[in-house]
Amino acid sequence: MPRKVVQGPIRDKEKTKQKLLGAVGKILKTKGYSGLMVSKIAAVAGYDKKLIYEYFGSTDKLIDEYIKSQDYWSNFSGENDVDLADGGQTLSKMAMINQFENLKKNKELQKILVWELSEGRSVLKKVMDEREVIGEELFKNITDPHFGDDATRYRAMTALMIAGIYHLNLYTAYNGSTFCGIDLKSESGRKEIEGAIEEMVDYAYSKKAGKK
Repeated sequence: MPRKVVQGPIRDKEKTKQKLLGAVGKILKTKGYSGLMVSKIAAVAGYDKKLIYEYFGSTDKLIDEYIKSQDYWSNFSGENDVDLADGGQTLSKMAMINQFENLKKNKELQKILVWELSEGRSVLKKVMDEREVIGEELFKNITDPHFGDDATRYRAMTALMIAGIYHLNLYTAYNGSTFCGIDLKSESGRKEIEGAIEEMVDYAYSKKAGKK
């Protein structure tokens, strides 16, 4: 008779890690960041809290890994699917529109962004710094060469658009649906914002083309 394989937290490490990460998300979504205590995370996951230290090293490292798994830019790989011959014009539009829709659906990421704005914590600073490193690589290797002397101006325009994406989604999630008379909970309203993003990116690239 074949020996029965016993599976449990120690033998199934990856499954256990995913359940612990999932517990962080559940708590963040329902209780907010104040509920992210080691005992609470362990209880929601259904494991002993010692596994958090065994698999992640600390509660902060567990939360850090969870935040990175949710962060749009930390997981961005769209440049692999887009022809960059246009200097990043198509990529810029695709990335920001996808971020706009991703943030609407991801309630946990909304909580993380509110957390970033309201508290100064090393675990959040680390993710924000990593986000900047990824952005720097995209700018340096794709859009900066295209814009040349105007590269910093395009970065500034991108900053405003991404900040707007954050604010509009958070405003809609927490306060109301209408901003500047546009209903952001309606499909037509969101399409207007997406169209505006495309027009702003196209304007920047057309302005650069007009200088040549």
